[in-house]
Amino acid sequence: MTLQVIEYEEIDEKKIEKIVKNHQKAKKIFKKLEQFAQDNENRFLIYSRSGRLKSQNYVGIIETKSGFVVEILPKTAKSDNKEASKSILLKMLRFYDKKFHHFQLASLKTKKLPLYEIFISMFLDEMDMIRKRGIKHDYIIKEQNQKFLKGKLKLNDHIRQNFAHQERFFVAFDEYLPNRVENKILKTTLLKLAKITKSISNQQRIREFLFVLDEVEPITHNIAHAFSRIKIDRTMEYYANALAWAKLFLMEKSFTSYKGDSIAFALLFDMNKVFERYVGRLLKKQCKNVKLQHSRYCLFDEDCSRFRLKPDIVINDGEIIADTKWKIIQSEQDISQIDLYQIFAYAAKYKNCKKVLLIYPKINDDLRIVNHFSIRKQKNILFEICFVDLQKPQICNEHICAPIRK
Repeated sequence: MTLQVIEYEEIDEKKIEKIVKNHQKAKKIFKKLEQFAQDNENRFLIYSRSGRLKSQNYVGIIETKSGFVVEILPKTAKSDNKEASKSILLKMLRFYDKKFHHFQLASLKTKKLPLYEIFISMFLDEMDMIRKRGIKHDYIIKEQNQKFLKGKLKLNDHIRQNFAHQERFFVAFDEYLPNRVENKILKTTLLKLAKITKSISNQQRIREFLFVLDEVEPITHNIAHAFSRIKIDRTMEYYANALAWAKLFLMEKSFTSYKGDSIAFALLFDMNKVFERYVGRLLKKQCKNVKLQHSRYCLFDEDCSRFRLKPDIVINDGEIIADTKWKIIQSEQDISQIDLYQIFAYAAKYKNCKKVLLIYPKINDDLRIVNHFSIRKQKNILFEICFVDLQKPQICNEHICAPIRK
């Protein structure tokens, strides 16, 4: 049972009731979402008005303990096209975290799969890569009472257990098996996801991987201790992404931390960070000499331990400086003075700065904003506003990468 909403769209009991078909159940689910909002001080879900919640700046999934899922998609266009929004989010996530780097969007029919199923599919893609490159084995010490001598005789145990059975030997020996902790974690994850997924394709793939790991024992307790025993060396690098997904599913570690136990699970993304990394990494492909999260300067020269400046994008050693902002801009009044002050501070500190930009997502095609100003004529610093059309993933490099005229 999934309620799919777009960022800024309201969530209330009526919308939940349409899905669960039960008024009392809908009321309980909404109360849990309200508690989640309160526990996290309205960071993820905020009160829009009495009896209604809405998401702002955070997208992803929130699952209640009853199994009801709220799927929140980013606002990427004036009209709320949920499937287009989901497709854009998945494209942006490929630049967000290494877990998404190998994900092939074309391999999924996103119109039919909820986000949770897509994330499960991403984990299964990593499992497929492990299977192709080979399941790692290790020498495991086994202790058994056998009819023949193999390995090392454990004398004390042998005397204690075989006093009346002189035909047996209690021995310890090494055996080359896949039953190492990394594979145990992966199998435990597969068993958990097998109970959750509703996708026939994901169910089939999980069964295939469980067959491959048939000799591996699942972890029944102390998952955290198992993760502490993981050893990723050069030969195990191709396991890293799958184990990162496993940690997320088994230990319920979201990309954004949250508080409280009113819900079962949440997988949430800060769209400010998603948009920042998306724009930054695309610009690294389109422009020369691009640095992200540059932190050379501080606001005050006397004390650089505090108030360090960290612009999102620095081009040509500070000639062009840009900050990304995930905000819906409908008019000039929506541009925050705080954002302007921040970008002006960068212009003041970077001595060879000639242009500063604020980059926003393009939501309204009809929006017309005068976006070209001079900050200080004697230093010839220009200020511009740039809107990125997420439907067509091309950064407006005529505003950003273009050389500055002197």
